[in-house]
Amino acid sequence: MGCPMKVLSLLGSTGSIGRSVLDVVRQFPGHYAMAGLAAGRNVERLSRQVLEFSPELISVLDEEHAALLRALLPASYHDRIVWGTEGNIQVASLDSAAMTVSAIVGAAGLLPTLAAIEAGKDIGLANKETLVMAGKLVMAAVRRKGVRLLPVDSEHSAIFQALEAGRKEDVAKIILTASGGPFLASNEEELQQVTPDQALAHPNWTMGRKISVDSATLMNKGLEVIEARWLFDVPVDAIEVVVHPQSIVHSLVEFQDGSVMAQLGIPDMRIPIAYALSYPKRLPLALKPLRLSRCGNLQFHEPDHGRFPALALACHALRHGGVMPAVLNAANEVAVEAFLGGRISFPGIVATVARVLEKVQGGSEDSLADILAADSKARSEAECLIAASAEAC
Repeated sequence: MGCPMKVLSLLGSTGSIGRSVLDVVRQFPGHYAMAGLAAGRNVERLSRQVLEFSPELISVLDEEHAALLRALLPASYHDRIVWGTEGNIQVASLDSAAMTVSAIVGAAGLLPTLAAIEAGKDIGLANKETLVMAGKLVMAAVRRKGVRLLPVDSEHSAIFQALEAGRKEDVAKIILTASGGPFLASNEEELQQVTPDQALAHPNWTMGRKISVDSATLMNKGLEVIEARWLFDVPVDAIEVVVHPQSIVHSLVEFQDGSVMAQLGIPDMRIPIAYALSYPKRLPLALKPLRLSRCGNLQFHEPDHGRFPALALACHALRHGGVMPAVLNAANEVAVEAFLGGRISFPGIVATVARVLEKVQGGSEDSLADILAADSKARSEAECLIAASAEAC
């Protein structure tokens, strides 16, 4: 007797993670159905997804993009189209969906993900910013509603899997691996000259623009430290980051007896996605297997905090607590966009974030209103710093 079909809603369907989610769904017809798709501006790709998966509800960035999407779809879909944050919330909390996969990039994922939790949906979480901004609130909601939050990030999926080898109370340390990005061997002078195209050329992973830049600055790993703190309920001092350029060992857990459990695999996001969708089962993915004999040497070393200060900055924000992680995230989103637009240098990304952290303080991590207010203020301060000198701001 076959398994019942699992119905999904997908936030961020046209992005890198969203496309990989749909690729997994394609590989297993009869296992999954799509109740809702939410995207942003890419209405051409979204229209193709709609025609293929026939969701009952579709969300786009705004009313203008809703009109563009209607022009690409048969009339039978027109009344299924919604938009904006409220549209994303509707898609995230659809009655027919058992699980919501949150793959929207950035702070925009917070409110829809919270809405899905409140609606009793299991969550496949690829939107790390949800836990970076409001980890305490989100995990409290998960516990209160009795839902499962399953990590989709490769590192957090690896930790999730490694933790099954022992008891939570026996964990000594969580070890997150980082590829180091494309500038691992670059000196400070070379980093000053980095172009957006260079920053987007990740050596191992195919990712979206924002996360590619975050990987290059190591801010992505800093955000993942904050995410791990809340997802696995461990203090920041029990989380270690090591640079592993080959991206074969996706993360590790050290237990108090000295045993270290690791999850290995080829660098392909469909592996952690499939595990989140099928947990506790595993799907027979049509991917090339990992052959250790062909991997060569696997290297591990400590990150260079001098050349890549983003990681220490994120740990500082986590230790400070309150709304500071939300401030860190908001300033980074603005600074990355400015770098991609040629308005600031590559080192200027983290420099901007550091200055915003000094300027925006105060607020409770227990208050969603405080978190959202800090997010807004941090964005304004970052834009001001980028547009003019600190004195002019």
